[in-house]
Amino acid sequence: MFLSNLVNVSLIRVELGQRSTKELLSNQQPTTMSQKLYVGGIPYSSTEDDLKNYFAEAGEVVSATIITDRYTGRSRGFGFVEMADEDGAKKAIELFDGKEYEGRKLTVNIARPREERGDRQAA
Repeated sequence: MFLSNLVNVSLIRVELGQRSTKELLSNQQPTTMSQKLYVGGIPYSSTEDDLKNYFAEAGEVVSATIITDRYTGRSRGFGFVEMADEDGAKKAIELFDGKEYEGRKLTVNIARPREERGDRQAA
């Protein structure tokens, strides 16, 4: 059994031409990952569907979320749009950052990871 495994490994090395794993992995096609964008200045009357439809001009939109106040349920005027790939995200930033949308100036940039916050005390 050990000898047959050793022969198989040797055959693989010959077929691969002694290339390293790093070389093999570098030849693979890159996987496309979605890219989350922060969007500020969203009109308070806008819905997530409105936002999704607006950003679809830049590329495929995976999701759109508008952040709401936990007590009133009203929009806080910002949210996140997840684009299907990096190219769509870059195009969205180029198209929409600093542009007026329904009377408000949008801020669009790559979303940063959420920072850890300490426990909040109720007032």
